[in-house]
Amino acid sequence: MASPLDVVILAAGQGKRMHSALPKVLHRLAGRPLAAHVLAAARALSPRAIVMVTGYGADAVERELAASDVIFARQDPPLGTGDAVRVALAKLPRDGVTLVGLGDVPLVASESLASVAELAQDRVALLTARVRSPLGLGRVVRDESANVRAIVEERDATARERAIDEINTGFIAAPTSLLARWVERLTPHNAQQEYYLTDIVAMAVAEGVPVVAHVVSDERSVLGVNDRAQLASLERIVQRRRASALMLAGTTIVDPARIDIRGDVVCGRDVTIDVGCIFEGSVRLDDGAQVGPYCVLRDVTVGAGTRIEAFSHFDSATIGRDCRIGPYARLRPGTNLAEDVHIGNFVEVKASTLGAGSKANHLAYVGDAIFGSRVNYGAGSITANYDGANKHQSIIGDDVHVGSNCVLVAPITIGDGATIGGGSTIVKEAPAGQLTVARPRQVTIARWQRPRKKPRAD
Repeated sequence: MASPLDVVILAAGQGKRMHSALPKVLHRLAGRPLAAHVLAAARALSPRAIVMVTGYGADAVERELAASDVIFARQDPPLGTGDAVRVALAKLPRDGVTLVGLGDVPLVASESLASVAELAQDRVALLTARVRSPLGLGRVVRDESANVRAIVEERDATARERAIDEINTGFIAAPTSLLARWVERLTPHNAQQEYYLTDIVAMAVAEGVPVVAHVVSDERSVLGVNDRAQLASLERIVQRRRASALMLAGTTIVDPARIDIRGDVVCGRDVTIDVGCIFEGSVRLDDGAQVGPYCVLRDVTVGAGTRIEAFSHFDSATIGRDCRIGPYARLRPGTNLAEDVHIGNFVEVKASTLGAGSKANHLAYVGDAIFGSRVNYGAGSITANYDGANKHQSIIGDDVHVGSNCVLVAPITIGDGATIGGGSTIVKEAPAGQLTVARPRQVTIARWQRPRKKPRAD
């Protein structure tokens, strides 16, 4: 019977090469902190406990990554990975297997972690990779029979050891009782004057405990992040993977090198996404939906057959089928559009519901409003929903026609079939089926002279 699995994630480092006040593990990859990706991979193993070791910026890290299944342990001062594991083990029982990993290796696959954990039931197991450029990384030293004998950090390695292309990825597992004993025996006799967790490999070998390695086939899955250039490189890897998954499922992505998915995107059949689009949170695009270039969608549902034109920004909106939106449209939180709604260029909608067939095609603002069906909302018109202290609602019935440059001062109700004359400021109920006009009489002033500029004195 397999021993219970516990996971330790090391997230205490500052990340000096990021040149940032933000702890390294909180820098974002595909919309989530680096350490959140590692947490997700660890959770896939259904461990008994997850301990995250924090240090630099601990308050921020713990606030951002807090969850019911995460236990935090603080390392202060920072004395290396071995000391960090010692701090974490104080939170764990000794009857299981502990898998230790780094919070800045975000692409690690849960399948690889599962393999390492399985190998470590009665021995030490490493996750390693053979890489083209091992510069700066710890080398895995093997004997003539290919048995793992030690891990040597580059600063402490000989010229021969630096020529080794198999590297330590920072993920290691062992029976917790053995791990705890070895960690207590670590010493800081190295170039960094730190307690290296990797020194336990030599300890295990000396005691006759087998050390085995699971070598990953794709070195990209174990790439770490030490600077912003590496972060950007990993971002492109993630985005290309996500774009490929969508395309293989039937989505047309005009240029998979120019898309950013920073959350979860679910697409129906025959969806088309043009260049430069950003998707955040949870986005669903139903069958035949089209998203034009350079749009931003955050927590949005888009109905079948709806077309979104270029440079439109949506946040927390629900859009029905067969709508036409944009270009340069903005849908803010609480927007709900029924089927066949048209929202045109430079129109902003917030906390409003628009019924089937309604249109606001040009330069308009709709806030805190309920539109019925087939409303035609004129260019330049607004709902004046804010009195300086509170928001108020406008209710606009079916088949209402609002002329251009109107102001509807909420709270207000416009009855079914009403027409509001262009340029009107409406401050009280407009009855159904009637024309309501609220504007001053046009006056022409005879013999009026436009002011002239005074001639300049030379």
